[in-house]
Amino acid sequence: MADFTFAHREEGFDEHIDKSIRGYQDLLSDVVSLSRYFVESHTNVYDIGCSTGKLTEALIRKNSDIEDINYYGIEVADGFVSDMEIRGKGLNLEFPKSKTSFMHEDIRSSSISNASLVTSIFTLQFMPIKDRSTIIKKIYDGLNEGGAFIFAEKTICENAKFQEMITFNFYDYKRKYFTTEDIMDKEQVLRNIMKPNTWKQIEQYMYDAGFKDVQPFWRNHMFVGAVAVK
Repeated sequence: MADFTFAHREEGFDEHIDKSIRGYQDLLSDVVSLSRYFVESHTNVYDIGCSTGKLTEALIRKNSDIEDINYYGIEVADGFVSDMEIRGKGLNLEFPKSKTSFMHEDIRSSSISNASLVTSIFTLQFMPIKDRSTIIKKIYDGLNEGGAFIFAEKTICENAKFQEMITFNFYDYKRKYFTTEDIMDKEQVLRNIMKPNTWKQIEQYMYDAGFKDVQPFWRNHMFVGAVAVK
């Protein structure tokens, strides 16, 4: 199975992402808040690319009054296995009226069904481009009518000048927390594993899968959070 280098950061993965993406906590807060419009009893909730399970847990806590839900956290990277095991045991003890399962597997071979909500936060950008439309179609088909796909992705600009401006503005922000060498070393590693789309391309993926409307609700630098409803 694949591993994810930044799972092993000294400061911890969640702390690293929080410092890397301006407004990351606001994004997670919005995702959790929006979940209240969609999570229903007797359905499944999937968190694709759940990493440490932090968002999965927040969704469970926010919707703890809604019983008989199966929560599935799906993560392919080896570095998060122990985090998922520990979090899963604790959540099943604390919230016995719903079931939480963290699965160390590739979403390309996972099944999605009877879903009231699917979340994916900065995950599709790490998947092979050739598989993205198939995965989004799988999500759409697995959602119940009225269910939602809430996601966030890093994007690239269609205009080269805008790309330069936003990229260096982003680097200026990251230099508050990381050295220039650290920023550039990470960029070099990401060249081979992260391939962002433009926002128009992401929208087209959604429309091709069957979603009629896609609404962005959060933006910061080149990062976008959006919701699509079936």
